This record gives sequence, structure tokens and C-alpha cells, in this order.
Amino acid sequence: MHQALLIPEVFLEIFAHVNQIQNPSSTREKALARKSIAALTTTCKTFHEPAMDLLWSKVDHGARWDNTWSKGLEPLSAHEARQFLRHAARVRSLNIQSDHFFHLLSVIPIEKCVFSRLRSLTWKLSTCKYMDLFLSCTLHRCSLFTINHDLKNIVTRCAALEDLSIKKLNFDASTADELFLLSDSVRLCKQLVTLSCPPLDWAVWEHLSNLPNLVRVGVRDVQIRGAPPWSLERDIANPTQFLNVTALSLQVHSAEYIITVMQHSQFPSLTELKLETDLLSSEEAEQFFCALSNCKACQTLQQLEITIISFGPRSGHQGSSLTAIPHLLCFTQLQTLRLVCRFSYIYLDNDLLLEAMSSWPHLRALEIEGSCLHPSTVTFLGLFIALQLCPHLHTLRVLIDPANTEIGPNKIRHTSLKTVDFDTLSPMANTADVARIIFNALPCVDQVNRFTMHTKEWDEVNRHLKSLKAAALYVAEPVSSL
Repeated sequence: MHQALLIPEVFLEIFAHVNQIQNPSSTREKALARKSIAALTTTCKTFHEPAMDLLWSKVDHGARWDNTWSKGLEPLSAHEARQFLRHAARVRSLNIQSDHFFHLLSVIPIEKCVFSRLRSLTWKLSTCKYMDLFLSCTLHRCSLFTINHDLKNIVTRCAALEDLSIKKLNFDASTADELFLLSDSVRLCKQLVTLSCPPLDWAVWEHLSNLPNLVRVGVRDVQIRGAPPWSLERDIANPTQFLNVTALSLQVHSAEYIITVMQHSQFPSLTELKLETDLLSSEEAEQFFCALSNCKACQTLQQLEITIISFGPRSGHQGSSLTAIPHLLCFTQLQTLRLVCRFSYIYLDNDLLLEAMSSWPHLRALEIEGSCLHPSTVTFLGLFIALQLCPHLHTLRVLIDPANTEIGPNKIRHTSLKTVDFDTLSPMANTADVARIIFNALPCVDQVNRFTMHTKEWDEVNRHLKSLKAAALYVAEPVSSL
């Protein structure tokens, strides 16, 4: 064997190359990589241990741990258990989806941790009976699909935990007690960097504000309409500061919960914000957007996504106009804005669009998706004038008035916009004129993606646009010399 292969940096580089997977979702690529690593274990003594470490480092459902292959098999013998424990110490990442194989480990005391160097655990079981086998003091990431009664034990034994994700999928009679347990358990976590879980009480929010390493927080309701709205206490004396949190996601049906968090919290480092909720009235909407604009992120926020599931009483009719955009003008560093309220018209006219574009010069994607049962007052001329203030914009989705196709003598061209979604309440008088306007003003747009209304007319626009581009390409081609 060449002496260079004895240098640790060299053979580790070889292993990294062999284990390289271009497409993480490709089962074939993963299998080929594992086969290659397995071959390295038998190449020489120098390669054996590092290759075995790499081969065992990640064990997931693709490795057949959770299939029915273990049914009918006898538990491990004492000798087999010793061999298993030797290899279990190599495992760094585990994805447990069923308990079919646990009977094989009956020879091992269930209170003993056998995966001593485990760093990442995904646990999709409702029971925690065998979890002690996996609770390593080195565990940094834990993903649970239920709030089980052993949660406090988990976070206490895994003091190094940095990434905690808990998904509560169903609402039942025990949910309220589980949420109290969740709050008590999260307060025991001292090293969190990322947290994703169901709603927390205010004492936990105060605890989180004191964690210096925390950068990402996500709160999501149980995903069922029968669940009651979760609210926070209102008698909060002092606002909390989350100095290092850069990403926040609040997907809670109760807007009151989000309003309380935003009113009493400051996020001076926030760059990403995702909000999803119900708004029961115009007054609550005003409170919601005012709280958002006062969270001390005006100079840092770059990505903002707001989804209003419903606006106004759920009586089946379309809600009133939602005046949201003026509250968002303070976020001067915005690069992406997605505002969705399909059951209400999101107010936008030429003047407001111009003011918005002047406030967001760094904008790259703007998607405003409201009810299309109200006529738009944004014209092509107003749109193109506003677009000049956002030279980096590449994605646009708005409701537009197609009737007014006058854009004046100005030769307006926006060369970075590539993806355009338009919708209209009114029918188009002349689809050829609309196509010509888009062809001249938006040269990088190949087609308009319509979303709900007048789809046949937008199909005609796209056919005209395709013809115009084909003709322009033909004219641009050099004439062959005879």
C-alpha cells in the first residue's frame, strides 16, 4: 500500500469522496455509497476502523431497521449483544419509526444507553419505553412526534441538546396537560440553538430570551380545527429581547397569541419571519400588523411570509378589505415578501405600490395573493413605474387591472423579472395588447402564470407572447450569406 494512504488526512479525503451523494433523495446513490464504504472496510487494516465508523454513522429507515424483517427472530445472544454494542458506539444519527426490532435487544438493560456517541435522534414512536437506550450525553439533535411523559427525563439527560423539534399532530383530552409538560421541559434546556414545538407559555418565552445561542424558533398549533385557541397571559410587565434570534415562525390559529408575543418581544437580529393565523376582525388585523411593525426588526428583516387563513367571521362570505401593506413599509431590507389572504381583498393601488417599491429597494420576490373577487386598481403603467425602483426583482404575483393597457411613450424595461403571476377580475379586452406590453416591458418573462380567473384569456396571452418571442428570435438570427 502506498505510504500516502497512511496519512489520516488522505484516507479521510478518500472516504469523503466515496460517501459523496449528489442527490440526497436518491436511494440508488445512497446504496452505492454504502456498498463502496463497505468494500473499504475489507481493503486493509488502516481503512477498516474509519470505514466502519462511516458505515454505521447514520442509520435510518433506508437501512431496514423499521421493517418486518425482525419478526420471528430470536433476541440477540450474549456474544451477538457484545458485537452489537461495539458497533452501536459508532452510530451518530438514528431514525426510529417503529419498535419491531426492540425485542432483539432484550438482553440489554433498557435503562442503559448503548448509543454512547449518538448526536441526532428522530423518534416517531408514541411510547418512550426503550428511549433510554438512545439518550446519549452527546445528543445534540432530537426530533419527537409526540409529547410523552418522559420528556423531562430526555432534556435532563441530554444537557448538550441544541436542536429540539416536537410535533404534536393530534388534539385530544390530554393535550392541555401535555403543553404544560412541554413548557416545563423546555425551561430545562440551556444550550438550544433551534426550537420547533407547539405553543409555549410566557415563562418559557422569557427563558428562551436568555439563551445566548438560540437563533431559530418555530411554534405551530396542533393541526386540527377542533383544537381550542392557545392564548398567553396579558399582564406582562417587561418586554423580552431575543438578541440573536434570526428566524421566527409562528403558525397559530389564535392571532391573540401571536399579537402578545410580538407586542412584548424585540428581535433586533431577525432576518426571517413566517406568520400564519386567523384574523377575526378588522380591529384584530390592525393590532396584528401594528405589533409586527414594532418588533424592532425594521432594519434587519429580509424574508417575510404572512398567511391569513381566514379574515372576519367564518360565515362563508368574502371578508372586507385587508389593509396590511402600509404596516410593512418600515422593513427597508426586505428581499422576499409573501402575503396571502385568499378570503379577503388585500388593498393595493398604484400609489401604494410605488411607495412600497421605494421602501423595498432590495426586493427580489413579491407575492400578494388575496381574493380575486374584487377589482384591482393596479394598472400596467403603475406597475411598470414601480418596478423601476426594484431592479433586482425576479418574482412577482399580484392582482392587476387588464382593461387599461396604456403605458405611455416611456420605454420601460425590467430585465431581471422572470416569473410573473397575474390574476384579474375583469376580462381582458385585447389579449394581444397585453402580450405586447409584457413582451416589450418584461423581456425575460416567457409566460404569465395565472392562478384562478380567466385562464383561457391568459392562455391566449401566452400564445401571443410565444409568437412575439419566436418572431424576435427569427429577426435576430443572422442571415446566411449566399
